[in-house]
Amino acid sequence: MQNPYTSCQTLIASGRVAPGARTRKGLDGLVNLSRRTLLASAAATPLLATPLQASAGTGEASANPARLRAALDYGLAKLRAVAPGVTSFPEITRFEKWTYVTDGGWVGGFWPGLLWLAHLDSGDLRFRTLAESANDRLAPRRLDPRDHDLGFLFSPSWVTAHRLTGNPVWRDGAIDAATTLTQRWNPTGRYLRAWGRLGTPGNAGRVIIDTMMNLDLLAFASEQTGDRRFIDIAIAHARTTQTHFVRADGSTPHVFDFNPDIGAPVGPNTVQGYSPTSCWSRGQSWGVYGFTTMYRRTGLREFRDTARKMADYALSALTPDHVPVWDYRSPLGANDVKDSSAGAILACGLLDLAKVTGRPHYHQKALAILDGLVSTCLTTESTRAEAILARGTRNRPSEDGIEISLPYGDYYLFEAILRVLKPAQIAKAIDL
Repeated sequence: MQNPYTSCQTLIASGRVAPGARTRKGLDGLVNLSRRTLLASAAATPLLATPLQASAGTGEASANPARLRAALDYGLAKLRAVAPGVTSFPEITRFEKWTYVTDGGWVGGFWPGLLWLAHLDSGDLRFRTLAESANDRLAPRRLDPRDHDLGFLFSPSWVTAHRLTGNPVWRDGAIDAATTLTQRWNPTGRYLRAWGRLGTPGNAGRVIIDTMMNLDLLAFASEQTGDRRFIDIAIAHARTTQTHFVRADGSTPHVFDFNPDIGAPVGPNTVQGYSPTSCWSRGQSWGVYGFTTMYRRTGLREFRDTARKMADYALSALTPDHVPVWDYRSPLGANDVKDSSAGAILACGLLDLAKVTGRPHYHQKALAILDGLVSTCLTTESTRAEAILARGTRNRPSEDGIEISLPYGDYYLFEAILRVLKPAQIAKAIDL
């Protein structure tokens, strides 16, 4: 199998990187490739061309259960070595080691969430103890309405903890977080404001595709309290997203702006994507997963149909290795850098979509993505790496975090594999 951590000399010789571009062999390679360098080096060969195993008679790649089990075991071993020394929230790797955000940032829920899934899979009580400690560190954020990320923070952590343990402390804290999230509701525009502190004008009309993943916290709160206001806000926001984000071909921009005072649409924009007219792959994955979840929580077929439309676009844009490039409409196409986290999230959404639609095609495609991830994106090539999944991209336009590891990449890889290998157990954790 080709080594995914290609040397600078090999890249230059292949024409994929211009002479003088700085790379580093290892998990955090290609750290200083500029946008200009990559655009100038658009060659006909993808950065990675590892063949996938095809299922007999289907032509589809298939993730072998033993290979998936081995990937989980690798992840568990990595967590046993790394997690006891983690007292904050992993945010991104730098030189293959985790760097941290003290208050959790927007990613703080994924670390305890990963530990809960590790406990679920292994039964190891050490993971539960570490997960509970990480949950406790998030507690102040449940009352802080500074941004929309309360679902990212509290669904993988406190909601999962409640489902697995029955402890009402986790339930009540998650409801607190959902109540805080409703403070960001703009009833005129019928959306949850993504960014900016309440009462400030900056970003007051900004909505992002990521918020689809925060709606399930509201669904949980409605289920637990019987208060329909939570789910009504979630439904209305999803419909606003459906109307203004989803293009005719099923692709989406990262951002859509509204006039916050009158609710009138302004137009698409981007922060993470290549352009307002492109399709940032992780955002597309958030949408597939989020709309499928909203269908499961509400039974509204429009959300299932939207998830299918978005999934079909994403699948049509995948490269042969089934690991998404960071933006499906990048001018570099298949030659651009990857985002393994987009693949892990998409695999989860597709597995869910296969269940709610009864269409095995989505299940097979999810297995193909998982095969690509575990075959070419694990950190097994490095003895330094603290994370599990390599080849993530955090923010390509700002050149912040390219060919690195991300906590949500690790979390959704675990979730996706458990959806395949232990569907009953993961269903309890995330209420499938």
